[in-house]
Amino acid sequence: MTELQRYLAEEVAEDHADGILTRREAMRRLGLLGVTGAAATTMLAAFAPGAEAAGRRTKSKGRKRNAREGRDVEWAAVETEPITFPGPRGTLMGAWAPADKPRGGVLVIHENRGLTDHIRSVAGRYAAVGYSALAIDLLSEEGGTGAFPDEAAVAAALAAIEPARFAEDMKAGVTELKTRVKRKKVAATGFCFGGGMTWLLLTSGEKRLAAAAPFYGPFPEGGSLSRSKTAVVAVYAGPTIA
Repeated sequence: MTELQRYLAEEVAEDHADGILTRREAMRRLGLLGVTGAAATTMLAAFAPGAEAAGRRTKSKGRKRNAREGRDVEWAAVETEPITFPGPRGTLMGAWAPADKPRGGVLVIHENRGLTDHIRSVAGRYAAVGYSALAIDLLSEEGGTGAFPDEAAVAAALAAIEPARFAEDMKAGVTELKTRVKRKKVAATGFCFGGGMTWLLLTSGEKRLAAAAPFYGPFPEGGSLSRSKTAVVAVYAGPTIA
């Protein structure tokens, strides 16, 4: 099992521990990822004791706090549009959210569920505050996230792809973003699986990013940021970072 496959399997085990997935569904998804029945049983048991201490995950509600007035303020995301752009092996897909007067651009990298409506809304929310955003679909070569029957199949497909391909596709996404947001700085952000992809992009030799914000996700084994000048704000990148 590769580092990426292990991370995706652990995500399933955590969702089961948090009560998001039934045991039956968790076993099914682990099977799709190539985890044997015995190994899956062991993994689910190992994650169960830590679930209560870790607490349940919280989801963004799409609002910000107005400290002066002491109340929540709703703000609307910019509507995204589906786009295609050139990739190293063919056409790539994504969701584009243009800011009215862009201050910069952001490459948004999805979770192991693929390019979902939620991730599209993340791009739209960046655009709403002045940063044009491109949410890339890393399953473009397979026909896109929408070509799969459910999120378990999406995760299994992502686990089967070599990381080098992801890095090349994300670099193509940066190229497209810089074409659309001319003479502005660009950044990248990703969530869970996408956080790992953000780290992968940073350690792949990509030098055009002014900033990056990986949320969760493993740091690539053997990866290094010693030559990177990108400003990084990270939220739990993994167990080991050199």
